[in-house]
Formats: sequence, structure tokens, C-alpha cells
Amino acid sequence: MPLTRKAYRAAILHSIADPAEVGIEASYEYFEDGLLVVDGGKICALGHASDLLPTLPADIEIEHYQDALITPGFIDTHIHFPQTGMVGAYGEQLLDWLNTYTFPCESQFGDKAHADEVADIFVKELLRNGTTTALVFGSVHPQSVNSLFEAAEKLDLRMIAGKVMMDRNAPDYLTDTAESSYVDSKALIERWHGKGRLHYAVTPRFAPTSTPEQLTLAGQLLTEYPDLYMQTHISENLKEIEWVKELFPERKGYLDVYDHYQLLGERSVFAHGVHLCDDECARLAETGSAISFCPTSNFFLGSGLFNLPMAEKHKLNVGLGTDVGGGTSFSLLQTLNEAYKVMQLQGARLSPFKSLYLATLGGARALRLEDKIGNLQPGSDADFLVLDYNATPLLSYRLKQANNIAETLFVLMTLGDDRTVQQTYAAGALVHQR
Repeated sequence: MPLTRKAYRAAILHSIADPAEVGIEASYEYFEDGLLVVDGGKICALGHASDLLPTLPADIEIEHYQDALITPGFIDTHIHFPQTGMVGAYGEQLLDWLNTYTFPCESQFGDKAHADEVADIFVKELLRNGTTTALVFGSVHPQSVNSLFEAAEKLDLRMIAGKVMMDRNAPDYLTDTAESSYVDSKALIERWHGKGRLHYAVTPRFAPTSTPEQLTLAGQLLTEYPDLYMQTHISENLKEIEWVKELFPERKGYLDVYDHYQLLGERSVFAHGVHLCDDECARLAETGSAISFCPTSNFFLGSGLFNLPMAEKHKLNVGLGTDVGGGTSFSLLQTLNEAYKVMQLQGARLSPFKSLYLATLGGARALRLEDKIGNLQPGSDADFLVLDYNATPLLSYRLKQANNIAETLFVLMTLGDDRTVQQTYAAGALVHQR
């Protein structure tokens, strides 16, 4: 971790509130010629360069970027590390896709050498795309989580992950038991949770692949370790929802299954939620739970369109997920491109500032980490990006026509991808340079 002070000068933009709550103009800060000062892995000053430069010591190093924008690091609230090797597999409906592609791919992660190799690729891909924090599904194998956390620890990344709990309705080679999932998860919690900037998430894959006994033990882990995260899937696909009704006929619906087993809470994140109703959104908000909006995979697998306005109506925390490998890109810029289209298809608008919020501060709030990441306020972790306006010839030409920061931001989200990320910093250290 850097122990010396350093400053970064460029255009700087970050979210400070949800546009749905305070209006667009009050939701962000923008410094056309800004200065970000970092010390000891934390942000210690942010403002206009003209105001801050006179206050700095004469010998401070200043990195000055031309034609670039500094933003907070992106936060991916739903992604599958073991599916890296199958991203872009031919799209089918969710349940067929799991059996055809996902389960065979995940079966390889009991092998340490394979898990280590993919963990290295996965982390590099996140950073290349500007993602500095992610909520990550491992496989059913404890080794998958060990490999991922080992790779993240080397770079002092803030990462959250968990071993998948799955004791039925999956191939025999990929199931655990209720008891073994509890024991394995507990060992991983003791080893990794709270170590550096790493956190553990209790991870039942989704209700159909866990018995009531396993869901009970998942809830028990959350009781034993109150500051754990919980991640799972909900209401992604209509056939999936019908399957849940068949498996849990005594429960009122999909969300009620998780509610019954005490899996809702302030650090619980439910991926997708495409087919949630008003009452379910209200219950999630009441318990402090969050939803991960995953537009790319919802398109790719034909699942449906997430109703963001309904979530906003209930003041439900919403983050943004790539959902690789159901999603087809590690890039949250490209994921926001898809999110815009999802809203257009529903006759709603998604402003570029709401998009920035979803990819940064919204994700941090979904993870209850807004005091540490998601913005560039002094005191926050120095996780930030440098986005290059000249990353491609088309982007360079198009941005020369942009009239304001709103247009610039929207173009970055529609034309930008991993090439746009010039540098990625985590805890003040340069962890990726294009």
C-alpha cells in the first residue's frame, strides 16, 4: 500500500446521491479541472485544481491526464468467477443453459491449479474493465474461493465471494450436502472474512438447488456471523419461478422461501429480480436487502426486463451486475449500454448520471460499503479509474462533438469498453495499466 502522498489531475466525476431521491443535478460532483489527492491508500482531498494546488507540498508528485476522466472504481454486484471460461456460450433459456454449459464448466474447480489459473485471468479481466470491487459466486468447491481470495489479496482488492451451496437438482459431481456446505463455508469464513479488504458471502445458488436443510444452515451461518454477506438468485426466469412453487408448495412465493429461512437482511443481495412484484420489492426494502440489476444476461438468456422504476418507488437498493458468464462482458460500461436499452423498451429513461450511480455508489450502497467505496469523498478507499477519451478513433472523434459532461458520460457508456480504461487504482496502487 502506498505510504506517500500523490495527486492526480484530470476531469473528475463521482456520484454523491441517488438521482431518484435528490434529482439529477444534486446527485453528482464534477470538476472540469479537478485534483484527487491520495495518501496511504485513502483519498485525502478532492476538488478544483486551482483550489487545491496551492495547499500541496512543493515536492508532491502530480500525475496530470489530458483528455481523460477520473471516476470511482466500478462495482459489480453479481458475477460468477467459475464461468469465465464459458462466457459467450450459445444462449438458451436459463435452466437448459445451466445444465448444458454452466455445470460442466464449474466441475473443474476442485483442481487447485485450474482454480488458480482462472482466478488470475478473472481478476485481471475485472481490473482491465475498471471493476475494483465485485460480489462473486465461486463454485461448490472451497478451492474456488481460496484461489480467488488469494489472487485478490495480493493486490489488496476489496472483494466479496462465497462457495456455492448446492445439495440437490444438480449433477452428482457438483453437489455438496447440507452439513458439508455448512462446514466448508464456516472454514472459509474463519480464514478470509475481514482479512484485509476481503469479505465472505453465504452463497446458496438458488432455491431449487438447496434443500430446506441446507437453507436452514445458510441462515444459521448468518446468525453466527452477523456481518457476513448473503448472495443468491431470485425471479430470473418464469420457468424457474414455477419450479420454485413446485419445490416449496407451502411458501407463498419465491421471496417467501428466502424470507422463511432468514436469508433477508442488510447485507443480502438477490441477483436479477426480473419478475418481482410490488409486495416483494417492498419486503426487500423493508429488510434492507438489495437487488443486482443484470441487463446483459437477462437479454442474453431471454429472461425479461428488470423494472427499475418499481424498485425506486420502494427505495430498494439496486446495484449493477455483469453476471458473467450469463452476461457477455466484464465491462460495466457495456452493461450500462444494455441497461439503457432495457429502460427504453419499457418506456422509461435512464440518465447517464443514474447509470454512473448504479455502477459506483449504488453498488456500494447495495453492499453497505458506501463509507469506503463508490465515491471519491475524502476518507474513502482510493479505488478509482482513469477513462481515456481517445481510447479508440471513433470515441475520440465522437467526444469532440460532446457539449457537456452528461453527453460525454453517455458516449463513454455506449461506445466505451475495456479499451477505455487507461488505468485502474485499488487502495491507491496502480493495479492495471492499458
